[in-house]
Amino acid sequence: MLYREAGQFKTSYEADGQIFPILQDRVALLAMMALAIVAVPLCASAYTLSAILIPFLIFSLAAIGLNILTGYAGQLSLGTAAFMAVGAFASYNFILRLPGLPVLLAFVLGGLSAALVGIAFGLPSLRIRGFYLAASTLATQFFVVWCLTKIPYLTNYSASGVITAQPIVILGHAFDTPERKYLLVLCVVAVMALLAKNMVRSNVGRSWMAVRDMDVAAEVIGFRLMRTKLLAFAVSSFYCGVAGALYAYAYLGTVEPEAYNLDLSFRILFMIIIGGVGSILGSFLGAAFIVLLPVMLNVIAHSLLLPTSVASNLELMVFGALIIFFLIVEPHGLARLWQIGKEKLRLWPFPHE
Repeated sequence: MLYREAGQFKTSYEADGQIFPILQDRVALLAMMALAIVAVPLCASAYTLSAILIPFLIFSLAAIGLNILTGYAGQLSLGTAAFMAVGAFASYNFILRLPGLPVLLAFVLGGLSAALVGIAFGLPSLRIRGFYLAASTLATQFFVVWCLTKIPYLTNYSASGVITAQPIVILGHAFDTPERKYLLVLCVVAVMALLAKNMVRSNVGRSWMAVRDMDVAAEVIGFRLMRTKLLAFAVSSFYCGVAGALYAYAYLGTVEPEAYNLDLSFRILFMIIIGGVGSILGSFLGAAFIVLLPVMLNVIAHSLLLPTSVASNLELMVFGALIIFFLIVEPHGLARLWQIGKEKLRLWPFPHE
C-alpha cells in the first residue's frame, strides 16, 4: 500500500520525464543520500570506509562506464582497466607537470585522456563486433600497460614504475582522512551516476540502444553508426578514466601499472553481468556484490578454520558459479530482481498472478 503512484498526477512533459517519477522513489533516494553523507562517516570505522565503501563506489563508477558501452551500446569490451589506468596516470602527470592545477580538473582531464584513447581503440568497432571486438579491446589492455611500463616519462622516471599519488587538496581543504576521501568519492560518483541516468534516457541513449539492438536497421532509419559507436566509447572511457583516477588517489595512494591488469577488467565485467547489463542501478548492485562477497567468504572461511589456499580457491569457484547462475536463471541480473520486487510491491496485498 505504501508503494503506489495513485493520486500522483503529471501536469507537464518535464514532470512525466523525471528520472524518478514516483514520489516514494525520490524520498527513498534522498533518505539514502542523507544516510550515506551524514550517518555513514560518523558510524563506520576507518577500515570499513577505506577497504569496503570507497572501492565499492569506485567500482560502481567503472561499472557504469562499462555498462554504457556494453549494456546500452552493445559493444563488448575487455579493456576497462586500461582506460582506468590512462585516467589515473594522466591525472598524475597533469598535476605533476602543471603546478597549481586543481585536483578535480586533473581528474576531468584524465577522463578526457581516457576518452581519446577509447575513441582510438573504438575505431575497430566500425568493422567488427562481438567476440572479435572483445579481442580488439583486449589488445588495448596489454598495449596501455606496456606503454606505462616502457615509457619512463609517464611514471616520472620511476625505476620501478610505481607512482605515489599527490595529496588531494580542494579549495584549501586536504582530503587526507578516510571520511573525507569517502565523501569526495561519494559526491563524484553520485553526480556522474545521475548524469549517466539522464544520458541513457536522452536521444544519445536511444541511439545507443538502437545500434545495440540492430545496427543495420538503426543505420537505415538515420542513425550514424560511426558517431554513435565512437561516442559510446568516449563516454564509457571517460567514466572509467575518472574511476581510475579515484582508484589511485582515494583508494590505493601508491600505484603501479600492474594494478590495472586484466583481472580488474574481468571483475568489472562480472559486476555488470551479476548486477544487470543495461542498468545503472545494476552497476551499483553488481559492485556491491563483488566487493562484499570476498569479505563474506573470508569470514566464513575463518569461522570454519579453512586454510588460506582453500579460501582463495573457494572465492573463484563461487564467482564462476554465480556468473553461470545469473546467465541461466536471470540474465538481466540483480537489477531485474529488484524491478520484479517493486512491481509486486505496487500490487500488494492484492493478487498479481
